[in-house]
Amino acid sequence: MTSLTAERLTADAFRPFGEVIDLRTARSLWINDGLTERFHDLATVDVAGDQARVLVNVFRSQPIALPHRVERLERHPLGSQAFVPTARARILVLVALGDTTPDPRSIRLFVTDGEQGVNYARNAWHHYQMVLDEPADFIVVDRGGAGNNLEEVDVSALSLTIDAGPTGFATA
Repeated sequence: MTSLTAERLTADAFRPFGEVIDLRTARSLWINDGLTERFHDLATVDVAGDQARVLVNVFRSQPIALPHRVERLERHPLGSQAFVPTARARILVLVALGDTTPDPRSIRLFVTDGEQGVNYARNAWHHYQMVLDEPADFIVVDRGGAGNNLEEVDVSALSLTIDAGPTGFATA
């Protein structure tokens, strides 16, 4: 069994897998007569294929139980997928690189600080939402339209387990 250790989510560390969405470091400007702060161009929405269109969804995710055994990873070959919490929500972000299957040597586990979101790059292998503390809502921007934009692969043979250990997941 391989036990995964979460590292703090940073833009540099996450770059091979996509983008970190963080309003604290985003470019902003004031609009609407100074009543609205616009956080501008937070993620590159990447959609490909015939009749591709951008979808905006809300996902309500339940906390995972730990330890958590990783059974499968997924990726989206026709579009990126962004997750932005609507309120403070710490999540684990498990990602991997690989052409046809996840490369076990590239697997990384990140923990957000509760205010960060992620934009998974097209074809980046990832685990579904793993909320840590309590149910949380996320605005999700991804691809709709013709074509299959979901590939899943069974990774149970890798025996990956996520366990917070006695002190939980540090985010500092």
